[in-house]
Amino acid sequence: MTETENQPSAAPFRLVYVPGVTPTKWLRVWGERLPDVPVELLQSAPADGHALLLSGGADAGLVRLPVDRTVLSAIPLYTETTVVVFPKDHWLAAAEEVTVADLAEEVVFHPQDDTLDWPEPPGRPAFERPATTADAIELVAANVGVLAVPQSLARLHHRRDLTYRTLADVPQSQVALAWPEEATTDLVEEFIGIVRGRTANSSRGRTAAAEEQRRPSSTKKSRAQPQQRTGQAGKPKPKPGRRTGGGRTAQPKRGGSGGGRKK
Repeated sequence: MTETENQPSAAPFRLVYVPGVTPTKWLRVWGERLPDVPVELLQSAPADGHALLLSGGADAGLVRLPVDRTVLSAIPLYTETTVVVFPKDHWLAAAEEVTVADLAEEVVFHPQDDTLDWPEPPGRPAFERPATTADAIELVAANVGVLAVPQSLARLHHRRDLTYRTLADVPQSQVALAWPEEATTDLVEEFIGIVRGRTANSSRGRTAAAEEQRRPSSTKKSRAQPQQRTGQAGKPKPKPGRRTGGGRTAQPKRGGSGGGRKK
């Protein structure tokens, strides 16, 4: 058995993400910086992502706000545009942007996994709430009603017979990086740096902070306060042509003590 085979494999970094979120660009950077640490991707329903973090089933998660800030730390990443999904032959297709008033007479589905914090859902309520967004999409395709969702979910559930338009002046969904506050590991810090766009050299994770603490104090001081250039006996080195006390300019001597060159 080789030495490499004897070494235990690194524990994976467990990342949960909810539908509509695409972690690909961050995972690509992770693979470049930490090639020896695998990532275990866990996809979950919107509500289950928080529970998985709290139970210790994942190290960090790309989830939708709000989260319980008393136990989870979170960094908001971006806000999504809200759109309304409907059949391509629907009269709303003629509009460039849809308003809540446009939906007054429409049946608007409000699935149980809805990610928008509605004070009051627009339009007319359906006879019953679909269990999932995917179920609601099927009902929209059957021309039973329309559906308001974050744009990423409209793209995720894309169908050729459906289209969507921006829905103005309505709640929007925020995507955030979240992790258990009491379990901020080195790998979590590394992923935070990647998501925030830090380069490998500018990382401010725990590993970099620990190295900073281990540096000798003299090294830190020399970086903070550059030393002044000195001449002999620690005195500042005079600049060429500096005037002396007699008012005459001091010139460098040539040769020995005499004024001329000895033959």
